[in-house]
Amino acid sequence: MERNYYSLPKLTEKEEVLEVLKNGTYEEIMILPLSLGEFFPDWKFAQNTCLKLAEHEDPAIRANAILGLAYIARNKRILEKN
Repeated sequence: MERNYYSLPKLTEKEEVLEVLKNGTYEEIMILPLSLGEFFPDWKFAQNTCLKLAEHEDPAIRANAILGLAYIARNKRILEKN
C-alpha cells in the first residue's frame, strides 16, 4: 500500500464545511473531521460535525470523526463531556 501525505485543507467557514458534507467526494468527507479539529475556529460546530460523522456508515469516516474530536480537544482544549 502506497502512502501519500499532503496538507489538510484549511476550512474556516461553515458554508465550506456544509458544502463538503452535502456535495463532497469520499476523500473530502474522509479528511473533513481532521481539518475541523485542526483549523476550524468554532469548536462547538466542529465537535457537532464530528459527532454527526461518527455515525456515518463508513468505518474509516467514523474513525476519522473520533480523531477529529481528539484534535479539537488537543488544539482548542475544550470538548463537551455529554
